Amino acid sequence: MLQLDPSATASLTEQIVTGIQHRIERGTLAEGTRLPSVRGLAQSCSVSPFTVAEAFNRLVAAGWIEARRARGYFVAPRPVATTPAPARTEVDEAWVLQRMYENDGLSLPAGGGWLPPDWLYEEGVRAALRHLAKAEGSSLVRYGHPQGLPALRTHLQWRLAMRGIESTADQIVLTHGASQGLDIAMRLLVKPGQTVLIDEPGYSTLLASLSLYGAKVVGVPRTANGPDVIALERIAAAHKPVVFFTNSALHNPTGTTTSAAVAHQILRVAERHDFRIVEDDPFADLLNPAPPAIASLDGLQRTIYLGSFSKTMSPALRVGYFLADGDTVRRATQLKMASNLTGSEIAEAATLHMLTDGHHRTHLDRLREKLGEAQSRVCTRLAELGWTPFHRPTGGLFLWAEAPAELDADQLATAAATAGIALAPGRFYMVNERTRHFRFNAAWADDSRLYGWLAAQRDAAG
Repeated sequence: MLQLDPSATASLTEQIVTGIQHRIERGTLAEGTRLPSVRGLAQSCSVSPFTVAEAFNRLVAAGWIEARRARGYFVAPRPVATTPAPARTEVDEAWVLQRMYENDGLSLPAGGGWLPPDWLYEEGVRAALRHLAKAEGSSLVRYGHPQGLPALRTHLQWRLAMRGIESTADQIVLTHGASQGLDIAMRLLVKPGQTVLIDEPGYSTLLASLSLYGAKVVGVPRTANGPDVIALERIAAAHKPVVFFTNSALHNPTGTTTSAAVAHQILRVAERHDFRIVEDDPFADLLNPAPPAIASLDGLQRTIYLGSFSKTMSPALRVGYFLADGDTVRRATQLKMASNLTGSEIAEAATLHMLTDGHHRTHLDRLREKLGEAQSRVCTRLAELGWTPFHRPTGGLFLWAEAPAELDADQLATAAATAGIALAPGRFYMVNERTRHFRFNAAWADDSRLYGWLAAQRDAAG
């Protein structure tokens, strides 16, 4: 049935798997055909029964064949091919998010929210996984601690203390990225119908989550130094919010950073109007030195602090953290377990290994340098093409820029999609206001394809 080559690079098991797959694809083995027994195929191929059994197990797992009890192995039914639905041309937030996260999404995610793979810490991830594979114990096959890996929480306690954020390890809950931390904070602090403040422009996914949850969302205008505290005071007095969600360092989408003076004023406004602060800070590691966090100024009395390693190490790890006072952490842990049990101890242990292997700091230094250089080039090129940056970041991922007056901002993202370019229209990030701004990711946007396309749009409009 099969001709195997013991000298080939592929193992005998792999050759059996590939050989049977090819015969099924060509129709030589039709649906429902019974395959030789394990022992029979082993004899005809001059291999051990264990080799054939392993090949059959792989084919069953992949859906090529099926095992029927006491009868043997048979070629499994193949899925019927269907005609794909017509391509969607309207660009809205849901469409952009789906296409950006698909492996076969748009080829140039100039408005994306993450770094290119070769900018991330892939070498560190591989080394960490190799280390875990060799380690003794049961950490690879058990549930993790409800609050997350104790050793990682202890390390985080030390790292955050270096930034002036004092806590105990018991005041830290590890989360499935910062996104789970935001979701837990929302469910802890907000009831449907209550007023919530967010940055405007602000994090689009948070805006969507709060709206779907039933909160009344009010935007606080963003300035080059952080939230507009005069507007914050006026809005808080008028709307009586329960919480203010704000992104401190290298803000998404503007790239701005909240200054120490503004952070102090935000706390004073929160105290006067009695609302909590959720400080979402996943980009702090991209600044050196990192600015004072709001959480460092009030000792986590009124502030919940969120961070993540997805932006600088690997989004595949999905490890974030949630800091708060003891009672809030206790309730956050209960919510985490109610919806997700525990986090992945494998991912948490890998993160700890990368943070302590001695090379993470070098990776961050290189990453900061590359982002700073990319930001400078993107700002300059966009300005040359008639775009107006809201702020010129010196680092981080994001740049917020206004389209030239002659371009139709509402149609631009749809037109870009036909060229394989994903732009992020500013309307995704606004509560109510209209805007001609777009979010750009400097790591992806620094590309001749984007600059050439934008130049062509300008020339066509002029």
